[in-house]
Amino acid sequence: MIVHDIEQPLLFPVLERCDPSRDPVSGTYIDNTRLPVHRWIRFSAGFSAAWAESVIAAAAQEGQTTVFDPFAGSGTTLLAGESVGVESLGVEAQPFIWRMGSAKLQYRSDPDDFLSTVRAIRLSAARRSPDLDRYPPLIRKCYDGDTLKQLDTLRQEIEHRSDDSPIGQLTWLSLVAILRRTSCVNTAQWQYVLPRKPKKKPEEPLSAFDAMAERMARDMRRLRNAVAAPARLLRSDARTCEGVPSDFATLVVSSPPYPNNYDYADATRLEMCFFGEIRGWGELQDAARRFLIRSCTQQVPEKAENLDTVLSSPLLDAVRAELDPVCRELAETRLLKGGRKTYHLMVACYFLDLAQTWRALRRVCTSPSKVCFVIGDSAPYGVHVPVPDWLGRLAVAAGFSGFRFEPIRDRNVKWKNRKHRVPLCEGRLWVDG
Repeated sequence: MIVHDIEQPLLFPVLERCDPSRDPVSGTYIDNTRLPVHRWIRFSAGFSAAWAESVIAAAAQEGQTTVFDPFAGSGTTLLAGESVGVESLGVEAQPFIWRMGSAKLQYRSDPDDFLSTVRAIRLSAARRSPDLDRYPPLIRKCYDGDTLKQLDTLRQEIEHRSDDSPIGQLTWLSLVAILRRTSCVNTAQWQYVLPRKPKKKPEEPLSAFDAMAERMARDMRRLRNAVAAPARLLRSDARTCEGVPSDFATLVVSSPPYPNNYDYADATRLEMCFFGEIRGWGELQDAARRFLIRSCTQQVPEKAENLDTVLSSPLLDAVRAELDPVCRELAETRLLKGGRKTYHLMVACYFLDLAQTWRALRRVCTSPSKVCFVIGDSAPYGVHVPVPDWLGRLAVAAGFSGFRFEPIRDRNVKWKNRKHRVPLCEGRLWVDG
C-alpha cells in the first residue's frame, strides 16, 4: 500500500504491483448482474455493489454515517447505502443515466401495482398503431420492422401514461432494459452499439417485456422490507455538487470517470435515439457530453480549449510540474498518430475538472470524513498518466488531510493486440478529510 499525507506529498510513477489475494472485484460491475435491482440495467462503468456495501457497513459500525456519491451513475452506492440503513445521497450529470438510476430507486413500490400497470400497458399497446417514421437511421439499423413496431407501441403507451410516478418510472425502465436484448445487433464491451455486427438470436419484444417486469417484481418483493433511510439521487454536477448540503457526508464511495476516452454519452445513444431525445451521434454533445467530467476526447475538440490556459489554473498548482510535460508530450505524440486524438487537452481538462470536484467535496464532507474512489491510471498513446497520485495530491490541495492508494488489479497485461505496453493498475484511492 502507498501512503501519502500532507507532510509527505510523494509521487509514485511506478505503481506497486497488485496482490491477487486482495479483493479483486471492487472495481468491476460483473457481480452486480446477479444482485436484485442492480441487475435490472447493465452499466459497464459501475463497480461492485457488494464491496460498496461492505465499506458502508464498516463505517456504520464505527459511528453515525451519511454516504455521498458524486458520480452516482445507475445507483450502486445509493442502493448499497439503503441496504445498510444509512442516509445516502448522490448526484449524476448524464441525463439518461440519471433517469435510469432514479427509476431503479423506485423498487420500493408495490410490485402488484407495478405488474397490474404492466398488464394494462400490454393490452392498450396492442390497440395502438405503430409510428415508425419518427425513428432515426440508427434505430432502423438496430431493429427489424416487426420488432420495432412492438417496441414502438409499448413506448407510446408508456409515454401516454407517464406522470413521473414511481410506477411510471419503473414501467419506463422495464422498456429501457429490453432495448439491447431485442436488438438484432450486438453491443460492444463498453455498451457502444455495433450496427454492423448482427446478433444470432435477439429476444422477442413482448416476451422480453413481460419477463423483465416479472424479474423486477420478484426483486421488489424480495427487498420489500421498509427502508430506514431512502436514498436520493439528484441531477447535478460533481464539480459543484449543487443541491447537496454542506457538511453532509461522513463517507464518500464512488468511481469517477477514468481519463481513458470512454464516452459516457455514447454509451446510451441507442436508448436516447429510441426515445427521441436525440436524432443521432452529432447531438450527443448538447444532450449529454457538455454536462460531464471531461474524460473523453469527444468533449474537447482541438479548438475548444487552450492548453496553456487550462494548465495555468491555480487549481492545478499541486500537480502542474508533472502534468504539464505529460500534456506537452501528448500534444507532440498525437501529430504522429492517424487519429490525432486530443488526449493532451482531455488529460489537462480532466484534472482541472477533478480539482473542482475535490473543492466541492471538501464543502460537502464533514471533518473528519473519508473518501474512497475506485480509480486507475491511464496511458493514452503510451504516455503514462499516474491518475491516483495526482488525484490524491489535488485532494490535499483542496483541504483534505492525506491519502493512500491501494492497488487491487493489474490492467493492460493480457491483451495481445494492445496499443501500448505500459502496465496499468486499478485500485482504491482513500482520502482522509
